[in-house]
Amino acid sequence: MDSITPLNHPRKAWLALLLGLFLPGLGQIYNGQLNRAAWFMLGFWVFGIPLLGLLVRYFPDEWTASLMLGSIGLALIIWLLGCLDAFIQARYRADYRAAAWQGAGTYLFLILLVTVCLFPLLAQQIRKHWIEPFRIPSASMEPALIAGDFIYADKHYNCLGCEPSMQRGDIITFTYPNNRSMGYIKRVIGLPGDQIKIRGQTVTVNNTALTVASTRQQGAVVVQERYEQRQWPVIWKNPRAVLPVTEVTVPAGQIFVLGDNRSNSNDSRYFGTVPLADVTGRARQVWFSYNSELGGLQWDRVGLVLH
Repeated sequence: MDSITPLNHPRKAWLALLLGLFLPGLGQIYNGQLNRAAWFMLGFWVFGIPLLGLLVRYFPDEWTASLMLGSIGLALIIWLLGCLDAFIQARYRADYRAAAWQGAGTYLFLILLVTVCLFPLLAQQIRKHWIEPFRIPSASMEPALIAGDFIYADKHYNCLGCEPSMQRGDIITFTYPNNRSMGYIKRVIGLPGDQIKIRGQTVTVNNTALTVASTRQQGAVVVQERYEQRQWPVIWKNPRAVLPVTEVTVPAGQIFVLGDNRSNSNDSRYFGTVPLADVTGRARQVWFSYNSELGGLQWDRVGLVLH
């Protein structure tokens, strides 16, 4: 007697849920609901990485941390709702005839297409043109940044038509001149044509001393610096350290940078000026901070706007 292959392929609710966890919308594809799958996929991706980039570029710094958390939360909710929807819909498909393309090969192909090709390409585009996350490994930018801070840098900076233009006092990311595989983060002190003089704890830009106030705290010297309307704190943890006397005119197409932890920073005093072409972004905000030496998670730094 010839065997008969059943045409009925009831959907397994647990498998629909599992596929949805692997990839938003994949559970709906398994259930044969392509339009439903498209909406869950679009919802997850639109409210995920692309929206984060738009929030950073077009909203005030004070809002972005909360909006970023909201965007991530909304994307996760859409993902979980998609999984739940796939599970429930599969239970109503006990009498279901699978299409020829609905098989393990199709699902595996879609997972690999998104995770190996589409997602990396999207992430690369956003890191290159919109925002890029960094972890601060050292104390060279204290007190503005501490070791263990996770920040994001605005990549829509130092380019044709970018607003605002680079200013003294900006905290920037750039390619380290002595090792182009490394990224550095420092504060802009001098722009092209500026005359920089550093003697002791006094930094002078175009014959204007940056120091406006100086106090001693536990053996360190904390200095408030200002240039025009911008003001920022710096620290000299070892005021007696012998540091190089610097006197330089910043060449065209270059900038002069310093770390805020002035006695513990490798900066333009040692490796010279930085080409404008090597500036990759402006640090905008701390979105997470964990320092084991300070007791772990630093809640007071989450969402801190950098000035």
